[in-house]
Amino acid sequence: MASNVNPTVRRRRLGQELRRLREQKGMTAEEVAERLLVSQSKISRLENGRRSISQRDVRDLCGVYEVEDQRMVDSLMEMAKDSRQQGWWHAFGDVPYSVYIGLETDAASLRVYDPQVIPGLLQTRPYAEALITGALPETPSSDIENRVQVRLRRQERITALENPLRLWTVLDEAALRRVVGNKLLMREQLESLVEQSQLPHVTVQVIPFEMGAHPGLNGQYAILEFPDAADSSVVYIEGVTSDLYLEKAQDVQKYSVMYEHLRAQALNVDQSRQFIADLAKEYAH
Repeated sequence: MASNVNPTVRRRRLGQELRRLREQKGMTAEEVAERLLVSQSKISRLENGRRSISQRDVRDLCGVYEVEDQRMVDSLMEMAKDSRQQGWWHAFGDVPYSVYIGLETDAASLRVYDPQVIPGLLQTRPYAEALITGALPETPSSDIENRVQVRLRRQERITALENPLRLWTVLDEAALRRVVGNKLLMREQLESLVEQSQLPHVTVQVIPFEMGAHPGLNGQYAILEFPDAADSSVVYIEGVTSDLYLEKAQDVQKYSVMYEHLRAQALNVDQSRQFIADLAKEYAH
């Protein structure tokens, strides 16, 4: 059904298939661009799934690649049509990280490291409101509310009864000690974090200050993995004006190894849960 179509993932799969056809034909992106009288950057954006693709684009590319199987052409055309639909997040206006939301919506598992704040999927509403307000001081209240609503909607992946998102998060102690809002709000956030960490598909670990230097000091990142083997894993790094998506196997491997080191250096699950619970009690005073 159209309502279940994820345009972000459709674009990504379509781009991967178009890249495969180009490489199979032995052509460079520059050569294809010259044939179609378009820029090379357009071909690159179509292949990496960052730009919507029209059925005309698919038809023209299939012509250049001399695809003779009409069923394949029809299938790619249908994917192009699906990729131009709007995801649920478009109802909330211009969401700056909409590409990431599309990927997260379709992911089977997510590994997150955050040195500064509680990850969005585990935030309480008051914490999210205070965090977004503090981080974006010049943003209108209506836009802040939209961002909060999107964050709460994303959390449905965690609370879903069927096929919930498998979430593994490693937090630096700084994320737990940073008082967002006030102490009462933080106590409620940490108590909620303890409760969520007991879900079978949610794992929370903490790296305490006493661990010193560790592989996560370069900053926050997330690794998304998908149920379909055809969809390669993605490393997501959030930026101020633009975000970075790494999909090359060697890049994903480097971040995955780094994440394993983080998990090994962090407190284990039980120790982490107790650490968070003890800190929540400190906020009660």
